[in-house]
Amino acid sequence: MQLNRTDLADFLYFLAIARHRSFRRAALEMGVTTSALSHAMTALEARRGVRLLNRTTRSVTLTAAGEELRASIERPLEAVGEAAENLNRFRDTPPGRVRINVLGDAVPLLLDPVMPVFVARYPEVEVDISVSNRLIDIIAGGFDAGIRYGGTVPEDMIAQRLSPDIRWVAAASPDYLARFGTPATPQDLHAHRCIGIRLGNDQLYHWEFERGEEAVTIAAPGPLTVDESPAAIGFGVSGIGIIYGAEPVLARYLDSGALRIVLGDWAPIGGGFHVYYPGRRQVPTALRLLVDLIREMRPLGRDIRKEEARVSAAAPASR
Repeated sequence: MQLNRTDLADFLYFLAIARHRSFRRAALEMGVTTSALSHAMTALEARRGVRLLNRTTRSVTLTAAGEELRASIERPLEAVGEAAENLNRFRDTPPGRVRINVLGDAVPLLLDPVMPVFVARYPEVEVDISVSNRLIDIIAGGFDAGIRYGGTVPEDMIAQRLSPDIRWVAAASPDYLARFGTPATPQDLHAHRCIGIRLGNDQLYHWEFERGEEAVTIAAPGPLTVDESPAAIGFGVSGIGIIYGAEPVLARYLDSGALRIVLGDWAPIGGGFHVYYPGRRQVPTALRLLVDLIREMRPLGRDIRKEEARVSAAAPASR
């Protein structure tokens, strides 16, 4: 049976469904209705005379034939998509528009240093940036990509590192420490005022500490809870309580002496910033250019490729 253009289009739809295990999410990615996607899959199965998908009201899974089809066509179709994207390198100025959802901390640390160069280098590219600390579905929200700390990237997304790993620290103002003393262990925080952190999923974050083989999580007590770093920093500098955050975010205030690190020997290392998106084939040229520039300029220092090699080498030992 010969391959036709309809098959090629339906194969792309099929791969989107296989990635997301959801007709709704796949339809959003491909820019079609759920009904159109369902009809396309029914027609593909009818033409080929084999069932590719098991569908229920709650889940979508691949049949044995579906798994074999995905394994056979996934990489070749990705290669075709990459080849089409590579043609943009022959354009003098690659036009395009990209929408990204960005964690608040990423704006001063990644985008502020990079965007002046990006705009000057690619004046015809439009970048639509939505800043939010809430965990959102970037596909449902109509975004091409998101930027988050490594540990919070959704597991079903393609992720690419944008920065080295980051040290997380507790800090307080000199005035607060003079009035209430300096905690010597994470457990001492129970006797202090802390500025709590509400995560993007509305859960309260338990502060994490590590020293050697020891790991401790603390439900930090205190009068205030915030969901963004600038608010926490403001309350910390004013002496209300101890705060917790990424060291690069606090660096300016630590350097000036407005804040001092406490429990420095307990500070853990967490995943750096990552960009994430639904699939390699759909990466817009504008997004690729932005990612490449961030990795080229390295606003948080250190060679990201070396960091990736270090993490990759350490991975087997951590399993």
